[in-house]
Amino acid sequence: MKKVLIVDDDPNISELLRLYFDKDGFAVITCYDGISAYDIFVESRPDVVILDLMLPGRDGYDIMRDIRRSSDTPVIMLTARGDTLDKVVGLELGADDYVQKPFEPKELMARVKAVLRRSESSRETYGEQDLPDDSEAVEYSNLRVDKSRYTVRVGDREIEMPPKELELLFFLATHPNRVFTREQLLENVWGYDFYGESRTVDVHIKRIREKLDAASAHSTWQIKTVWGVGYKFETA
Repeated sequence: MKKVLIVDDDPNISELLRLYFDKDGFAVITCYDGISAYDIFVESRPDVVILDLMLPGRDGYDIMRDIRRSSDTPVIMLTARGDTLDKVVGLELGADDYVQKPFEPKELMARVKAVLRRSESSRETYGEQDLPDDSEAVEYSNLRVDKSRYTVRVGDREIEMPPKELELLFFLATHPNRVFTREQLLENVWGYDFYGESRTVDVHIKRIREKLDAASAHSTWQIKTVWGVGYKFETA
């Protein structure tokens, strides 16, 4: 049975979502404030989190940061505001999707199932049962991306990278100097059932670049933006 953690200070919304998720066979955990949200997340180990942006005590951004420091559990953020900046910040912090209130519970359920399918697909593809194999790793000068061990190294330094960032980097690095549109990257890395925006690709690319640039300022490779098209992994 899948577990969903609902973090929302509105008891009416929490109860409505509980009814929908109960009916669909989910185990439901609820939290009504930002102070206890992360502790409940750690204790309950949910499969997916529905996280409201505006919470008493600590806002959803803070909770999102805490979750991403330790976990790649799918998170869908909720907000009553239509500000594009809210959405961008949420995605940059690592949210998998973003839903504006008021929303249709059936749509939210569809989004939850979509992020769960992507998460399960990643675990199946990159799970601990996979054995190391040269074909599961790619190297360029001082960069090594090993998807069998799920590690990224620049020189002697290991770079911490969540699964989806590593998958995106590995996909680009195994197709050097080839340009991919955002839609192609969504299809190949996130899967056909992606339920979100192409902005997600930009956010992940930005985080990958920040981590790699911090580790190595001078390299013979880079993730290059091809304006008006998408991205490519460029090698010298």
